Amino acid sequence: MLSSWVGEYCCLWEGIHCDSLTGTVDSLNLRANYYYDWGDAGYLVGNEVNSSLAELRHLKYLDLSWNDLHGSRIPEFIGSFKQLRYLNLSYAGFQGIIPPHIGNLSNLKVLDLSWNGELMSDDMSWTFGLPSLEHLDLSWVDLGGAKNMDMVLYNLPSLKELSLCGCRLSNVHLGPFFNSSRILANIKHLDLGSNSFKGPLPGFFRNMTSLEFLDLSNYDIRLSWNFANLLNMIPSSLSELHLSLCGLDKTFLSSAHFNISMLSNIQHLDLSWNSIEGIFPSVFSNMSSLRVLDLSRNMLHSSVPIMANLLELDLSVNQFKNIEDVGIWRQCHLKTLAAYGNPFEIERIDPPQNVSECSQYALERLDLSGCLNGTIPEAFGRLTNLRHLDLSMSSLTGPIPESLGRLRFLEVLDLHDNQLNGSIPESFGNLAALESLYLQSNHLTGPIPTSLGRLVSLQAIRLSSNLLNGTIPVSIGQLAKLKYLDISDNSLEGVVSEAHFANLSMLEHLDASSNTKLAFNVSREWIPPFQLYGLDLSSCNLTNGLPQWLRNQFLLSELVLSNASISGPLPRWLRKMPVIDFLDLSHNKLSGPLTNLPEIGLALILANNIFNESIPRSLCRWTHLEYLDLSRNRLTGKIPKCLQNLKLLETMIFSSNLLSGVIPSYIANNHSSLYWLTLNGNNFTGEIPQGLGNLRALRVLDVGDNQLFGNIPHWIGEKLTNLMVLKLHRNNFTGEIPESLCKMSKLQILDVAHNNFTGIIPHCLRELNFLSILF
Repeated sequence: MLSSWVGEYCCLWEGIHCDSLTGTVDSLNLRANYYYDWGDAGYLVGNEVNSSLAELRHLKYLDLSWNDLHGSRIPEFIGSFKQLRYLNLSYAGFQGIIPPHIGNLSNLKVLDLSWNGELMSDDMSWTFGLPSLEHLDLSWVDLGGAKNMDMVLYNLPSLKELSLCGCRLSNVHLGPFFNSSRILANIKHLDLGSNSFKGPLPGFFRNMTSLEFLDLSNYDIRLSWNFANLLNMIPSSLSELHLSLCGLDKTFLSSAHFNISMLSNIQHLDLSWNSIEGIFPSVFSNMSSLRVLDLSRNMLHSSVPIMANLLELDLSVNQFKNIEDVGIWRQCHLKTLAAYGNPFEIERIDPPQNVSECSQYALERLDLSGCLNGTIPEAFGRLTNLRHLDLSMSSLTGPIPESLGRLRFLEVLDLHDNQLNGSIPESFGNLAALESLYLQSNHLTGPIPTSLGRLVSLQAIRLSSNLLNGTIPVSIGQLAKLKYLDISDNSLEGVVSEAHFANLSMLEHLDASSNTKLAFNVSREWIPPFQLYGLDLSSCNLTNGLPQWLRNQFLLSELVLSNASISGPLPRWLRKMPVIDFLDLSHNKLSGPLTNLPEIGLALILANNIFNESIPRSLCRWTHLEYLDLSRNRLTGKIPKCLQNLKLLETMIFSSNLLSGVIPSYIANNHSSLYWLTLNGNNFTGEIPQGLGNLRALRVLDVGDNQLFGNIPHWIGEKLTNLMVLKLHRNNFTGEIPESLCKMSKLQILDVAHNNFTGIIPHCLRELNFLSILF
């Protein structure tokens, strides 16, 4: 069940479509949705596909792609959906053998089982039952041991698109095709990339008289019998050819090997990830049909000639040192140019005076990320057709030119991770088509321009990690399409009120953290117009305590309100909120018991508050919890035994509380993934329990500043060999320091100060690299 599935009439539920006459469910689209970069994946998780799905016998469309089904098997009952025309199970975590029952789907037109890590087939004869199939994608399905591969080509009469990328195919599988003269007139798209072919390939490509797309990437041309023969097999109908990672060098592109007439109709050519070096190959200038050319990740360094018909050019990660060599100001008809990751040496980006400029530039997408220095030239304002401009992750300095405000078609502007200074230009208010603005991690100063409120198409604003000051303009609240707003880590000030969110009905993520002079002051009765997935207001000032409006947020996955001046007990309404994956309320003045916590999915951080009473047993129900930090509070009592139910826990931090009793051995039960355990600064007594030796993954163990006694157990050095930090300080340990500690070769910090040890320090400890010993 999805959280949005509410009510009895399922035909109105998200992802479900019903036949208008019969009312039966004929379409189920549960393809996962992903959101920006907060890690909130809207996907289904489970160990198997529920058998109740088999009752939907009238399904024509089924999409379960991009979900996490934990390596489950494709259910055999899918073969009972006799009316199914579309089946997409890609990227869903399926494994095992493809059930032959899929061969019962005689009406199927589209089948996509690609990118399931451990999915395989040992016999492809099940495809014989799919006479209507037009699109088959088995990319990265293991077909290395499959029989009857010829059925895939010759027994699917309607097949138009076939993708077998990364299927562990070899020349053995192509044996039946070497001498075949059978015409394969329907196939238009064939992907055989990233397989294990060696030597000559069969000539069946000539028989594919309608073939338009061919991918032979990762086929080592150097081991083939003749590159010219390979090109000679390509039918004249081909318009797109991918030869990435084929070991090509400049000799293969010489006139002796490369006959242009063989590729006279090629419009899209991908030669990326090869070894083409030096001067730009002249052969491409003569390919008048070429529209898209990808030469990224080679070793080219000379000037690119003008290719008047070319529309897209990728020269990323080559050896170009002069930016004018890639042709920004000379390729007048080019629509897309990518040249990121080149070692450009000069600071000038403006067009040189000796280069004839274009009267008008067609360029729509320009990516020069990771390779620029100097200032952004005013001349970029002449590229008036730009839709996407990426100058990020470079060493650009100086102000952002006002001329960028003339790019009225610009949809994405990415200048993040540079050293830009000055203010955000007011002219940005003229970028009416702008959807994404990325200016984070620069040295920008001044206020956020009020003019940004005019950008009605904006969906994402990232201004974090700058030096912005002043108040947040109320006009931001008019951006009705805004989904992502990050203004964190600045020096913004003033009061944020309901008006700042007036029309932000699409907002999904809000991060205003680390603006210490920023205060949020909304009424207790306010109901926001949005439903957030992520909220971070840490190091801001929440004047009315824990925001009451959170009780109306039903999709929250990440909530961070640390160091936000919140005080008092946890409100009762918090307990009724849906599951929150990540909750951080640390460094506040929250008090009272932990009884009103909501259910936590992955991480709970409550450090540095004044919570009291005992650790509640309700925590033990959160079986997917990975991170638990209750440190620096006033919690009392013993560690609950039921915490052993948290089998996925990786970090347990209970330090600086008032916990007492012995350290229980059951703390190690079922916690094979625990790598961080800190219990220091409590009132624990007794000896270190031997059960901790089962925590073989442990990297940090801190039990210092307690009332423990006895000897340091020998098994610590023998079993906890992955330890990097071991702290036993301020206890009542006695005896000698065991030499077995020397077996912990990864140990970096050993703190045994303020105990009652006798004897000498084992000499072997001094042989451990990077070890700091405190006595």
